Amino acid sequence: MAAGETKYQLRTIREEKSAMAVTEKNREGAVVTEKRQKTRKPPMYNVLLHNDDYTAMDFVVMVLERIFHKSAEEATRIMLNVHEQGLGVAGIYPRDVAETKVVLVHDLARRNEYPLRCSLEKG
Repeated sequence: MAAGETKYQLRTIREEKSAMAVTEKNREGAVVTEKRQKTRKPPMYNVLLHNDDYTAMDFVVMVLERIFHKSAEEATRIMLNVHEQGLGVAGIYPRDVAETKVVLVHDLARRNEYPLRCSLEKG
């Protein structure tokens, strides 16, 4: 029986070598392509600051600097836009980041007793 098993194993090895040779012949000159799955960029959202008659301008500038990482000049420009237009874009972020920024602004405003409103809209 051991001799039969050896023949069977040898036959399998020969068949595998033959199959490998055929596969290698088929591969010559062939180009293997992979299908890549395209990833979409997440939708972006505008974080908006709303004007009110009670929130100090310095506080709005501080919020823009701390939460939105704006320079003093850019924060002042955005604050003036909010003051004059009634609304200003503090930043553009993916939804989860934008929602977090809105919550941070509301928490900071509440702790400092200001009614500053912040919202987001799809960009």
